[in-house]
Amino acid sequence: MGGHYLSALFEPRSVALIGASERPGKVGTLVLENLLGGGFAGTVLAVNPKYSRVHGIACVPSVSKIAAPVDLAVIVTPPATVPGLIEECGVAGIRAAVVITAGFGELGAEGKALERAVLEKARLHGVRMLGPNCLGIMRPSLGLNAT
Repeated sequence: MGGHYLSALFEPRSVALIGASERPGKVGTLVLENLLGGGFAGTVLAVNPKYSRVHGIACVPSVSKIAAPVDLAVIVTPPATVPGLIEECGVAGIRAAVVITAGFGELGAEGKALERAVLEKARLHGVRMLGPNCLGIMRPSLGLNAT
């Protein structure tokens, strides 16, 4: 994606939801429903090793199995998985990520160390990041509702 260095975050053409789910009440379910129901004109991809399809779309087991280019990753997985996922995103060429997952610096020393690990991976691989522990991102003019 060319243009401004934040275009992948604020003007994505494709979004991968890492932690997509069909289980009622799960954050991965709610965010996927918002992505699919918001009118986003781009591509929505699902990532979760537990599913082959979620809400009618194909689901791949890992970031490395995504066959199409991805501008933005939205991460809703347990905190301990996030540093590795940011690294996978960077290796796969995904340049922006929104980490909705909580359980980092707000939980004390162990959480702060985990948050530092996430930031180190993001810096190492050039991934621009919003979060962790955020409500997501919304761009109504694009139909993007990753909240």
